Amino acid sequence: MAEPGQAEISMEELALNSEPSEQHRSLPAQPRQDDNWGETTTAVTGTSEHSLSQEDIVRISKDLDDSVGLDCKRYLNVALSVILGLVVFLTPLAFLILPHLLWPDRLRACGTACEGLFISVAFKLLILLLAVWALFFRPPRAGLPRIFVFRALLATLVLLFVLSYWLFYGVRILDSQDEDYQGIVQYAVSLVDALLFIHYLAIVLLELRQLQPFFSLCVTRSTDGATQHYNLGQLSIQRAAVVILENYYKDFPVHNPALLTASKSRAAKHLAGLKVYNVDGPGENNAAAGIAQSQSRAMIAAAARRRDSSHNELYYEEAEHERRVRKRRARLVVAVEEAFTHIRRMQEEEQKKAPGDVMDPREAAQAIFPSMARALQKYLRTTRQQHLHSMESIQQHLAFSITNNMTPKAFLESYLTTGPTLQYGKDRWLARQWTLISEASVTSGLKDGSVFLLKCIDFSLVVTTKKIPYIQLAEEFIDPKSHKFMLRLQSETSV
Repeated sequence: MAEPGQAEISMEELALNSEPSEQHRSLPAQPRQDDNWGETTTAVTGTSEHSLSQEDIVRISKDLDDSVGLDCKRYLNVALSVILGLVVFLTPLAFLILPHLLWPDRLRACGTACEGLFISVAFKLLILLLAVWALFFRPPRAGLPRIFVFRALLATLVLLFVLSYWLFYGVRILDSQDEDYQGIVQYAVSLVDALLFIHYLAIVLLELRQLQPFFSLCVTRSTDGATQHYNLGQLSIQRAAVVILENYYKDFPVHNPALLTASKSRAAKHLAGLKVYNVDGPGENNAAAGIAQSQSRAMIAAAARRRDSSHNELYYEEAEHERRVRKRRARLVVAVEEAFTHIRRMQEEEQKKAPGDVMDPREAAQAIFPSMARALQKYLRTTRQQHLHSMESIQQHLAFSITNNMTPKAFLESYLTTGPTLQYGKDRWLARQWTLISEASVTSGLKDGSVFLLKCIDFSLVVTTKKIPYIQLAEEFIDPKSHKFMLRLQSETSV
């Protein structure tokens, strides 16, 4: 059980084309790719030995236990929903069938109006079945840490409603063996009508209530300060967290820890350059030693301020980095354009060949990839993106570009501009399970000034809630006659 202020949200459902059975399964460690794929294409085969420590075994067992618990929770919710749905749909049919099974000889004949009610019950049950399937049996987008309050409230209401109808049916119809079958049919029709109205209430509470925006949420990534704003309606904190994470994977640029190492190394270098020495050494006169130490620190601080040129170092370092990036980018653009020119030349030559001798896009991509591999790898290393793109993914993207007759600029756009997280593979997401940290209960609604965190392995998303202000519009009437004017022409003309 999570603490009241903390909860875990599994976001496996956000993965595109993910299998349901693999959503919460721990992924095996991917083999590290060769960082020099731009300079070498040699394939080495052999055997390797892997060892696991006790900590690794404990971590793997914990991940397996968590995944099993999440799967059981999800399937339990589905099973309870199916059981409740079957009870709801079989109850009106049971109301109609039980009198024919228990006291068929005493029932009165069902007239034309009664038979018409059979058609009404059949079509209403069909409409209710389709509506419930469309609203409640959709694939889950996320696993919430706590129950969905409105959904649990509706399920409880339906259960109490059906039990009340069964209680009345047992006391007034089964015990007395009522002979008025038309009244029994009307009783079943009233139950179906009430279930339809409850479904309308579910649509209002689950779908329509959250459409009108009431709050503006500011989402800031803790490492690089990337910020996005979202307008949401009246949602609970846990449902708002799900909406934020769904938008995070498509709106935020991919998290790149390599871009943060430069500033950290610069700060460490600056702090390492300052040293404090005790020139007097340990002595018996503590007061004199303290005064001398304070004076030496003041002198060192003044000298450090005079010698502090970190801003100049930062300026020239960034200028040099931008120059290198522009240089690498120019070389990469030229190399890719030459490769695509070679591809077009090959396509013109292959049009003259027999159909069986035509090279497929995969082979064409492998043929021209070595000509651009070195320039591409240097550019990715300069921009610190080498861990985001493997050689296999680049070749697949190149084959895709050749298949769809894309230009060199379209091919390079994925590498020249940092894209959203979903653009990269699942192993580059760095976060498949999130932790929701909130002082308020995660089932409570959003409020003005609410702050909560969505934490993963390497960073966290800080969410601040602001209420959208009330807007007062005033009307100002403009008299149409105020726009009219007269043009007076002089009768005299210049000669």
